Amino acid sequence: MSADIKVLIVDDSALIRKILSEIINTAQGMEVVGTASDPHIARDKIKKLSPDVLTLDIEMPKMDGISFLKKIMSLRPMPVIMISTLTEKGAQVTMDALSIGAFDFIPKPRMDEQSKLLHYQQEIVEKIRAAAASNIARIDRGQRKKASQTATGEMAGYTPSSGYMLAIGASTGGTEAIKDVLMGMPANCPPIVIAQHIPESFSTSFARRLNSCCPIHVHEAINGENILPGHAYLAPGSEHLYVKKKGAGFVCQLSAGELVNRHRPSVDVLFESVAKACGNQVSAALLTGMGADGAKGLLKIKQAGGYTVVQDQATSVVWGMPGVAVSMQAHQEELPLLKVASGLLKHSGKFRAVKTGSK
Repeated sequence: MSADIKVLIVDDSALIRKILSEIINTAQGMEVVGTASDPHIARDKIKKLSPDVLTLDIEMPKMDGISFLKKIMSLRPMPVIMISTLTEKGAQVTMDALSIGAFDFIPKPRMDEQSKLLHYQQEIVEKIRAAAASNIARIDRGQRKKASQTATGEMAGYTPSSGYMLAIGASTGGTEAIKDVLMGMPANCPPIVIAQHIPESFSTSFARRLNSCCPIHVHEAINGENILPGHAYLAPGSEHLYVKKKGAGFVCQLSAGELVNRHRPSVDVLFESVAKACGNQVSAALLTGMGADGAKGLLKIKQAGGYTVVQDQATSVVWGMPGVAVSMQAHQEELPLLKVASGLLKHSGKFRAVKTGSK
């Protein structure tokens, strides 16, 4: 009897192929149907074995993982989990993979850390299960470009309310979702605080990438810094981000405290601090992601009088976190991804009519 989830492992390291195979084959409801040491072998095995999920090493001989991922997504879109090194170069390439359409990534175990492999087991198994059940359909570039152009015209007539805050939380699929939301923000938008589940070594690269393509200034939050309009503050990958009231304004507070919902940064931690500091002067969005982190915090914001939005199921890569929020009635609106920015902004300021030249 075959398993529910068929996995193909593509990695040039025989040790990594062995480790991943043992982890996957001992998990209930999934099995490794094949392995490949390079993309050329993998191409033939994809055709022959029709796997449900692919794990793909980024650095391989003959063809690198990014080039192969591009071919997969153009010819046979499927859930792909990248096996990434926890380095600055690895972070940059992994961000490229996520923008191309990879489902998620898993840190590559170091050869001298085999004793720690059990710590990877739960993450690997959970991500494979989520990948197999995911919505890998992506919003195409044409939709993004049109939405961005429309937002640019509409936002030209936007005036923010003083003392207002925007908050965003996400996990799996969130790096691209957050980018799409921030691309729809005007340069004079209220300050934005963000918690994305991401490793410590990746958050700097992620913030840098957002800053390079968004109309607002994006950077990792710094402990004690003032929170200003037109800026977005990303929680570092190793610390919780809190918003604290200070005089007439707000500041970032970072903490390397205990994991919350198995995460640091945690969306619940950020959202609950925003609810306490900002009351009804906040709009918050919970985007795509595995698990339930952020749902309770979103409810706290709603109960404090803030406005709450969740990304809808159709555009979420994984409708875990937003789905839990909906079940708790923590949201006031359920929106497709490209409508989230305007949903956050409509309660945070005033708009004057502006002709955009298109519907």
